[in-house]
Formats: sequence, structure tokens, C-alpha cells
Amino acid sequence: MDLKAHIKTHKIKIQDLAQALGVHASFISRVLSGQRKLEAQQIAKLAKYLSLPLTDVQAYFLSVEVQKILAPYPKLVQQVFKLTEERMVYLRSKKGASHFPIPAQFDTQLAELTRLQQKWQALKPLDATQVLKLKSYFHTAYTYESNRIEGNTLSLQETHLVVNEGITIGGKTMREHLEAINHQEAIDLMEGLVQNATVLNKAVLLQIHQLILKGIDNSNAGKYRQVQVAIAGSKHMPPSPLLLDELMEGYFDFYERNKRHLHPVILATEMHERLVSIHPFTDGNGRTARLVMNLILLQNGYTIVNLKGNLKNRLKYYQALEQIQLNHAHTDFYQLILNAAEKSLKAHLEMGG
Repeated sequence: MDLKAHIKTHKIKIQDLAQALGVHASFISRVLSGQRKLEAQQIAKLAKYLSLPLTDVQAYFLSVEVQKILAPYPKLVQQVFKLTEERMVYLRSKKGASHFPIPAQFDTQLAELTRLQQKWQALKPLDATQVLKLKSYFHTAYTYESNRIEGNTLSLQETHLVVNEGITIGGKTMREHLEAINHQEAIDLMEGLVQNATVLNKAVLLQIHQLILKGIDNSNAGKYRQVQVAIAGSKHMPPSPLLLDELMEGYFDFYERNKRHLHPVILATEMHERLVSIHPFTDGNGRTARLVMNLILLQNGYTIVNLKGNLKNRLKYYQALEQIQLNHAHTDFYQLILNAAEKSLKAHLEMGG
């Protein structure tokens, strides 16, 4: 469908379109020329006003965005469409929605994780001093490493001073301070969700994300993005914002149908990767995905998994994610998370025993 041709053929006035959408006529003109974008709600209003199927209008604007993105890369058009089609088919298919058999190579390690989890649960309840000691150490380290993955330059000691002592670190940006404080608050929220046996759903996800971007980007905190984004240094192109509602509905459907069947560590790993790949937010996707992973682990009696943020480990993390996003190859990412989960349980047992 050519939206501009439809408007011209039916002699629809730009002024009337603008009035229907509650915007200026010049804005509509820029939209039709590809210079400006409509938000999802405005696209829905436009489709209704024109008496056109919403999916047709969404597809039109999506095609415009895709053309602009691919314009500088004419030789890659076919390859990009092939990879995108494969990933979308995967996410929507029974294989992506329900799951596939876990490689047998992980059976032994998953059994060991279950044994360590049971041993950890047998130690509870810990006394107040032990709980405080564990939280002070592991929560601060988790905030430090998770933010470090995203480029935050606060050291572990500086992170401790910011989140536990309220001290401002000279030479560090306000954003870096807020990232540390916000992440610590998100961990506190996560623990509260576990204690209250709160079910993971859209509202919970948005609540976590709202904390991550609080004071940093309030206009996008706790909201799905309405613009196309790209991931720096990655070949993976996140889906259009027009597809987010459908993909996120499938995301939570996957969780509901698998939370009683998949091993908790595999389930947490899958929910982590799927959220990062869908990339529903303008910023804070990685931190939010890792918090979701740990929420699921804590709800199932496991300990917080802390992925290292130094250059070597960050590269492994991104490469493992990209193997899934581009090739549907899960082995490296599974191994990364399972190793971190095992290390975490052993460290907690050592300090809590």
C-alpha cells in the first residue's frame, strides 16, 4: 500500500488529517515525506480516520523506516532481510514460543546446580548478620558489574560509597551515580517481589525498567520504545517498535507456559536473552534483562548471578548473545550463565555456611 497515493486518490486534505491527529499540518507533511515519525497511537488514529486496516498502515510506516535504515547499505539489503525473517519466524514459531530440547551436554551441570540450590536452601534461615553481610557484598558487586557491562566507570569501591554511604565521587558523571543508585533500588524491588511471590508480567517489567532510568530519562522510563534503535557494535537489528506489543506478549506467554517445566536457570537464561533481543526499551535493556533473570532465579531459590563487566568477559557476553540473535546457537550463552550460576551458589555457600 502507498499511503501517499491513497491520500491523493481520495482527495484527503492534509489539514483534515492534521486535525484528526491533533497536530499541525506541516507535521503531517513531514511525516509523509519521511522526515518525521508518528507514534503508535497516532498511527492507529490515522488508520481509523482513513478507514484502512491498522496492519496496512503500520506496515507502510515500517517499510519507510526500513528503507531509511538500509539506504546506506544497498549491498546488504538481501542479507539483512534474510536474517530478520529468520529471527522473526523463530520468535513466533512453536520452537521459539514453547522451547526446544536442552542439549544433553548441560544435563550434568544442571543437576549440579539443582544440588547446590538445595544445599543453599537447607542453610536458611540465615541470621540477620549473615544476611546483611551477604547483601552488602553480593548486591554491591552485582550493581558494579552490571553497570560496568554498559560502560559505567565507577569502581567497585566507588559503587559501594555511592549506594551504601551516599557519597558523591569527584570526576564521575551524575548519570553514573544515578545508574548505581537506581540499580541498587531495583535490586531492593526485586527482593520485595520475591518475598511477595509477585508474578513476572508486563507491569513488573515496566516497574523494574522505570527504576533503571529514573532521573536519567524519565520520559522513556517504564515505557516500551516508539522509535527504531540500533545496538552499537552488533549486527543484530532489534525489531520495529510496531512489532513490540506482539513480541512482548509472546515473551510473557513463553514464561507462563514454561515456568513450571524448564529448569529455572535455563528459564532465567532464556528470558534474559529474549528481552535483550527484542530490545523493547530505548535504553537500559541489558540491566533490565539481567534483573529479570535474577528475579526468576531468586523466585526459584537460586542466588544472584553476577556477570563480569571487564572487557574480556563483556566481549564473551555480547558474542554469546549475538550467536543466538544471528544463528540461533544457544550453547555459548547457556554455558556462560550456567557457569556464573554455579560460581554464585558456591560463593554464597562459602560465605553463608
